[in-house]
This record gives sequence, C-alpha cells and structure tokens, in this order.
Amino acid sequence: MRQIPVDTTTAAMMVAQPPQPKVINRQTGEIATDRDTGAKLMTVNVMFAMDGNAEVLNVTVPETGVADELTMGTPVALTGLIARPWENEFNGQKRHGISFRAVAVTSLAQAQNAAA
Repeated sequence: MRQIPVDTTTAAMMVAQPPQPKVINRQTGEIATDRDTGAKLMTVNVMFAMDGNAEVLNVTVPETGVADELTMGTPVALTGLIARPWENEFNGQKRHGISFRAVAVTSLAQAQNAAA
C-alpha cells in the first residue's frame, strides 16, 4: 500500500477533538489494534493549517503515542505523519479518500508556555 510522508514543518496544528478509541465495529464496540504491535489505536481530530488554508484531519495514532494532556485547542506536533490513499466498494458504490496515521501526537503547550 502506498504511504506518502506529510511534511508538517511549516504547518500549525491543534487538537480539534480529543483522542478517542478507534472503533472498528460499532455493534460490538471492538477497538482497532495495530497489526504489528497490538497497541490499541486512537483517533485524534487535528486542525491542520498551512499557507492560509485549514482542514480538520482525522489522524490514527497508537495509544502509546498519544500524550495525556491533549484537550481541544492544544497546539500539537505530529511525529511520522503519513497519508494513505484508499478505495473500497460498499453496496455497489465506490468510495475513496485519504487516511492519516502518525507515530505520535505531542502537546506543544508546555514548550510555548516555557518560551513566554
């Protein structure tokens, strides 16, 4: 599967919605896990702003890579952010999009407070 690294060096990012477990089956409540490590996966909605444009990205992150202090509005850094194009067919309709995954989501609030 194609993986495209995303350069975040000139972007401003903040938490739009706090981390939530990534549910893969809403009927059973089954939580997604990383295939390689077995770590529980979380989703974090991040406002990604760059070059005068802003978009909310739904980023999947292993639970071990999610900082505890992530609340709405917290400035963050995304380590190892990649984009993966996907396509599937459901009930005869083709769907496609881009999914985002990061190794870690780290709060920058402490760094900004220390600099002030």
